[in-house]
Amino acid sequence: MKLAKPAPLPARSGRSEFFNALRNGMLSGGVVLALTFPTGGFLHRHGVERHPQGVAQPAPVRVPIPVPVRLADFGQTQPSDDVRQLANWAVFTRDHKDLSMIFVDKKDAKVYVLDHLGRLQGAAPVLLGSAIGDDTVPGIGDKPIAQVLPEERTTPAGRFIAEPGMNARGEDVVWVDYDAAVSMHRVLTTDPKEQRLERMASPNAQDHRISYGCINVPRAFFEQWLAPTVRQGGAVIYVLPEIRSMQQVFGSFDVESPSRMAQR
Repeated sequence: MKLAKPAPLPARSGRSEFFNALRNGMLSGGVVLALTFPTGGFLHRHGVERHPQGVAQPAPVRVPIPVPVRLADFGQTQPSDDVRQLANWAVFTRDHKDLSMIFVDKKDAKVYVLDHLGRLQGAAPVLLGSAIGDDTVPGIGDKPIAQVLPEERTTPAGRFIAEPGMNARGEDVVWVDYDAAVSMHRVLTTDPKEQRLERMASPNAQDHRISYGCINVPRAFFEQWLAPTVRQGGAVIYVLPEIRSMQQVFGSFDVESPSRMAQR
């Protein structure tokens, strides 16, 4: 005799509906969470890094590494504050276009030769124009030297490109301003009454004002440092002013001033 087929079980209600709803709800909630909080990019873009264990951590603060500022290096030599400030500015801004540099300090009657990296190569006393002033008299380069008036015998201030050449006496010189006939050359000793060697050795800068405008340097300094530097790689000559400011003449600034240091 065949057994009767068991009657179908009644539809689940109550508890089963609760679990179905919960399961469906968790799935939907996960989709919502995934859409709301995407992984990786969102957290990183908002300053959060994911820990290896999955715990969000604040992103590390990235501090920029300061770039060292290159300044002039005078070693044990102590130039005037004006020379150091101008040399620092020239090196810092690369105004010298990576050429060697020659600084003529008229107030202190000294000259300094620096290489293209701003390192001192040599220094020496100089003789300068007898007249105080920072400008060249127009047309003075075409005047016979005997006609140059005492008040016109200035050594002009400014930025010049050094040029090797020859003067009217057939001597090799370094031209500062060819048109104005201003050069740097070995100290002249042709007139003993001028006592140029004695003047050059004097600690008093006023004793160094004797020339018609040219810059006289010691013979050894000219042959060892000045002429070779100009011939081999070129140089920029900076003749510091004695009346006007350096900012007026060069547009320079103090690289090591507190405000500039704060901007680094």
